[in-house]
Amino acid sequence: MFKKNIYKYVGLMLICAAYSACKVPEFAQRSENKNVPASFNNSQDSTNTASLKWRSFFTDPNLVNLIDTALKNNQELNITLQEIEIAKNDIRAKKGELLPTVGYGAGAGFEKVGRYTSSGAGDASTDITPGKEVPDILPDYRFGLQANWEADIWHKLRNAKKAAVTRYLSTVEGKNFVVTNLVAEVANSYYELLALDNQFDIVKKNIALQSNALELMKVQKQAMRTTELAVRKFEAEVLSSKSLEFDIQQNITETENKINFLLGRYPQPIPRDKSNFINLVPPTVQVGLPAQLLANRPDIKQAELDLTAAKLDVKVAKAQFYPSLGISATIGYQAFNPSYLLRTPESLAYSLAGDLAGPLINRNAIKAEYLTANAKQLQAVFNYEKAILNGYVEVANQLSNINNLQKSYDLKAKQAEALTQSIDISNDLFKATRADYFEVLMTQRDALQSKLELIETKKQQLNAVVNIYHALGGGWN
Repeated sequence: MFKKNIYKYVGLMLICAAYSACKVPEFAQRSENKNVPASFNNSQDSTNTASLKWRSFFTDPNLVNLIDTALKNNQELNITLQEIEIAKNDIRAKKGELLPTVGYGAGAGFEKVGRYTSSGAGDASTDITPGKEVPDILPDYRFGLQANWEADIWHKLRNAKKAAVTRYLSTVEGKNFVVTNLVAEVANSYYELLALDNQFDIVKKNIALQSNALELMKVQKQAMRTTELAVRKFEAEVLSSKSLEFDIQQNITETENKINFLLGRYPQPIPRDKSNFINLVPPTVQVGLPAQLLANRPDIKQAELDLTAAKLDVKVAKAQFYPSLGISATIGYQAFNPSYLLRTPESLAYSLAGDLAGPLINRNAIKAEYLTANAKQLQAVFNYEKAILNGYVEVANQLSNINNLQKSYDLKAKQAEALTQSIDISNDLFKATRADYFEVLMTQRDALQSKLELIETKKQQLNAVVNIYHALGGGWN
């Protein structure tokens, strides 16, 4: 009766232990939100400029050549390409874990066992060869093959391989995102360089204009029609413009060097045509539908793939709670004398074993790994939602920016034209003593400022078009 109760309690304990080994901690899950607004500005047009290749979108041959060079030499892009190679190697490693591990080995040694042990007592009563006792010190020579294989019962290894493949695809999208960023950065820097060139030319022309006005003031002073104050004011204005000229020259140098850095080369002149900058017409951009961002933007696709990999990581971590089945086998030859080593079947040795093992007590490390995988999955969900939201906001902002910049440019063009005309009017009035030197000075200053602002607005227009092309996911294909 007592023995029966013992067996009952032991059996109950084993059942509880098996249940405990397979029980997985509960964790709250969150489904990713793929809902995006139906349209941009209530437009249902699905035509999307992001489908255009960057060689078709940018028509300036100098800019096309710069982008092409950047895509070949940029260090950040080359670093990202090596990340793709690392991800490929991880796939190879995970595939290898699914296959049996086979190795070879050879060895030699000797053994001395105690006489008053089961092995020693057995050797003492046994002849190693007819009429010859087993020596106290027994040599051992061996060589053979050994194999180990884990049966992937719970798809732990297969899910790990799938996660590695998904992360490889994620690194490819990461490379595409670097490409689209690089294309946009080179284009924006190129337009900034053209704008600085034009501002530099305007300042030089304005210095010549102000120098003429300064000479006029000196003549007027000699004729007693103005004062030394007017001469000094105009002289100070010329000096201020010359100082601005050097500031712009420094900005030109830094922008050229920035482009050269993006192109992966040391500073050198950037070929460009600055003659028609103010008349450049930004290309028309079709934004399509917000849902197209999910397929076009590399950062969104990368976040989605990272989320898929994180889900697979949770499955891999969950499988750690379950028992694993390992199979091991060896085959080879073993003998106490090298001359007997290849005798078959006397020296042939082989084994085959299966092991079923699982966690039972103190599973905190496995629980921690599982909860960490769940937390990373939630992070991936939030990152995916953030990428979608960020993409939509970027497109919406640039759409508004393009519209407002066009209105601003039209007004600034009229302003610059009016102030340019007012320079001649103010000079004529000054000569006719119907305006003082201060009005002439302020008119020239305002005209210069309006022309510089007009060029800046043109640059912002071109940058806005580049930015919306980038926001739509264009530039990588």
